[in-house]
Amino acid sequence: MIRFLFSCLALLFVSSSSLSAAEKPNIVVFLVDDMGVMDTSVAFLTDDNGTPKRYPLNDYYRTPSMERLANQGVRFNNFYAMSVCSPTRNSIMTGQNAARHHATNWINPWQNNKGPYGPPNWDWEGLDATDITLPGTLRKNGYKTIHVGKAHFGPEEHAGSEPLNLGFDVNVAGRSVGAPGSYYGEKDYGNPKHKNKVPGLKKYHGTETFLTEALTIEAKQHLTDTVKADQPFYLYMSHYAVHAPFNSDPRFADHYKDSGKPKNAQAFATLIEGMDKSLGDILDHLDKLGVAENTLVIFLGDNGSDAPLGHQHEVACAAPLRGKKGAHYEGGMRVPFIAAWAQPNSKNENQQKLPIPANVIQSQQAAVMDLFPTILNLTDVKIPNGHKVDGRRLDTLLTGKSDSSRSEEFLMNYPHAPHRSDYFTVYRNGDWKVIYHFYPSKQSDGSHYQLYNLKDDPFESTNLAEEKPTVLRKLMQGLVASMKAHDGQYPVSKDDGMPLQPIVP
Repeated sequence: MIRFLFSCLALLFVSSSSLSAAEKPNIVVFLVDDMGVMDTSVAFLTDDNGTPKRYPLNDYYRTPSMERLANQGVRFNNFYAMSVCSPTRNSIMTGQNAARHHATNWINPWQNNKGPYGPPNWDWEGLDATDITLPGTLRKNGYKTIHVGKAHFGPEEHAGSEPLNLGFDVNVAGRSVGAPGSYYGEKDYGNPKHKNKVPGLKKYHGTETFLTEALTIEAKQHLTDTVKADQPFYLYMSHYAVHAPFNSDPRFADHYKDSGKPKNAQAFATLIEGMDKSLGDILDHLDKLGVAENTLVIFLGDNGSDAPLGHQHEVACAAPLRGKKGAHYEGGMRVPFIAAWAQPNSKNENQQKLPIPANVIQSQQAAVMDLFPTILNLTDVKIPNGHKVDGRRLDTLLTGKSDSSRSEEFLMNYPHAPHRSDYFTVYRNGDWKVIYHFYPSKQSDGSHYQLYNLKDDPFESTNLAEEKPTVLRKLMQGLVASMKAHDGQYPVSKDDGMPLQPIVP
């Protein structure tokens, strides 16, 4: 009898533990490299009435899985990332603006790339094992944390080059590099001497398995194992696609061969479609595993588009937006963002806690730092004491409502060169956006300012810096204050090596 009682108690304990694990929401962050807001068949931009408006690029790309996710959730049309990759990735990991964590440039794996007059103490070494991270915090609270794909959190021979040092239980194919040596399994994803060789996928070497597909297969297997172990999971599905090299995915090449676009642009489109297939495969697998209703999927890009369609400061690859990856224009830092439950069910307890409406566009500003506090809140995990978070919870915005308590500000600091845009800081407040250009020589008489009203001029065609001096002064004061609040760094003068201070007119 006593033995029977203990057996019942043991079963009760196991059942309670399983129930507790089952009640915790799973999280998938599906991050695409170099995908801008126009690299999709989903219409993110809207007309004056807030209705989705299609542009030619929306009809060029094929992303049915993104359409599926958007139709069952909310998409943001003013969602910001840093305009280059490592700053964004480390912001997702920490909840901090890059101006604060100081990894303000893409991290060259082999040498410090601060640029000739970049801040000498910028964080080239990236994240390390002592940093508080989103996966690390979730892991301490019972989550299985899975990294698949591109990492690029820190350089070679430093802790940040290995995601296992940063809070992940599993690392598939992540290292210090930001681009694959090749997308082709036949080429082993970069030959042995290629410094950008993708690691850990030897089983696919010599096969016709495209890199995007190999990563998807691996992610699905780890999801299966984790669900079998009855453990909640955080999957950081971080594709190398659609970053160069522009290797055409043969599964989709026929869809673009008669498009009239250049060869590289066709290859880019195949990378987009392959990424989209991966999203659909993950959604289907979550459903097959029986966890779709309990899994929140967050889809986003890490910086603006790098589609090989034109110059980074013109209107081409992100048309009608101006600019591309690395630029200070909207095409360089506005990215797609969709959030949805993998299988909507209004009776699910987690979905009742965060009810995401179907096929809704959210126009309020948000940014990559916001993922950290949003995910921790949904999972009932507290932000670790003493960790400064710049991001703000997206709970209200994800329900399709407006949130009057949110500050409509975004800061993007790039105190580096040489790159596509050199030595600049962007500050947006409401409808207004200022771009301040630093010049290493104090003797330069070039124009320092660009000012745009994004409500009246969303495509940044008219610089109002001279026409609106009062607005310019107010925006520059806001920029300086925001940089100070984030402990931001400035480039240095080539004349005396001292930090260049922005000039408020």
